[in-house]
Amino acid sequence: MNKTSTEYTKIVNQCKEVFIKKTKDYGTAWRILRPSSLTDQIFIKAQRIRTIQETGKNEVGESINGEFMAIVNYCIMAIIQLEEKNLVDKELSAEEALRLFNTYAVTAHDLMLKKNHDYGEAWRDMRVSSLTDLILMKILRVKQIEDNDGSTLISEGIDANYYDMLNYSVFSLIHLGNE
Repeated sequence: MNKTSTEYTKIVNQCKEVFIKKTKDYGTAWRILRPSSLTDQIFIKAQRIRTIQETGKNEVGESINGEFMAIVNYCIMAIIQLEEKNLVDKELSAEEALRLFNTYAVTAHDLMLKKNHDYGEAWRDMRVSSLTDLILMKILRVKQIEDNDGSTLISEGIDANYYDMLNYSVFSLIHLGNE
């Protein structure tokens, strides 16, 4: 399990580096997006990954790894948009954006450790294509919950699904790094 934590942290740090650089380039323009728009951004990335996996063709040339990293970052952005309702300003400083990234990345890591313990690292025996399908399923779940105005009768909420998609993406990146 220590190996998983180390690999996980390495991947999240790589995603954070992209997040920091994009924040320097674009600021926090993503703050204008509603969580549902971020859900659609995640869908676009996951659907592209699946298309490349199924066809074996990559016309755009951007790597699948980059798309999984984008899913990690979009999930954290979506969680920030859901959880930080007290943020009045649309534009955040780079320092505040990084602080929030770190806060929710730690929460995701802690959740991963708990689930990884209970599931016995089952993800290590899964295919990246299956993890992609799980991400797409979670997106469809989130869209349904969003269509239900955020209400669920018995199921986890939107935030739990974002955390799962984030963690599935990190697992995929660990797999892709070990191939």
